Amino acid sequence: MNSRCALVSKIIPFSCVDGPGSRLALFLQGCNLRCKNCHNPWTMGRCNDCGECVPHCPHQALSLSEGKVLWQTDNCQQCDTCLHLCPQQATPMAQRMSVEQLIQQISKVSPFIEGITVSGGEATTQLPSICTLFQRIKETPQLAHLTCLVDSNGELPITGWEKLRPVCDGVMVDLKSWDNDKHLALTGKGNARIKQSIKWLAERGMLSELRLLVIPGQTDFLQHAVALSEFIVSLGDVPVRLNAFHNHGVYGEAKTWRSAGPQDIEAVSLALQAGGITRLIPPALYL
Repeated sequence: MNSRCALVSKIIPFSCVDGPGSRLALFLQGCNLRCKNCHNPWTMGRCNDCGECVPHCPHQALSLSEGKVLWQTDNCQQCDTCLHLCPQQATPMAQRMSVEQLIQQISKVSPFIEGITVSGGEATTQLPSICTLFQRIKETPQLAHLTCLVDSNGELPITGWEKLRPVCDGVMVDLKSWDNDKHLALTGKGNARIKQSIKWLAERGMLSELRLLVIPGQTDFLQHAVALSEFIVSLGDVPVRLNAFHNHGVYGEAKTWRSAGPQDIEAVSLALQAGGITRLIPPALYL
């Protein structure tokens, strides 16, 4: 992919849940995990222009022209029919945007935000685009006050983090499960590289937040609380955010999983506190 463009799933100009303060959240298309609990499953893949969604759009917002699926924004009612039909777990509404276009979007809201967070999908699957965008923000006087954060699953190799380090102010990383086999069952991949990324980022003061998604009956943070606590202590003074899984908006078997309630979060919180973890952030809400 050209380093001066990105495949964008969505832009939220003002978000208070994607990092500290009010931030522009940039969601990039494509992911290298296949999490069963994903709440944005249509951001996993990339449209291959198969056209399967086109005849099913109830608002005629999709068409097929010269082998390409075209999205007519004026007709679209955001009904998400295409998202549920896509065999690629993608969206025909993703747009390829140049870094200059992204800078224009950010500039419109820059007086009202504290920074930008690049998320996904998995943001680092488009690493050249992120590096170029962050570099431009740092070099643009009216944007230089903005902090540049990445919300990641941690699958990026260390060589990738080294490229991002000069222009990135911090990374928020999700650890989906402690046990490697459990992580493989939940996401399709093991977690050795993710743990390595977490350690590397923490050692360099780049780990803004470690995130643990509590899924009752699925994640293993309680069972491995001692080992997990020792790992977190070794990271230094890093905040740990506990997020509560909810089954609204997920696909497949995850729809049958129980949503996490306050009692589930409290159990994990107490176990981690017993292991010496003090900087715990509870969920902002439960659904």
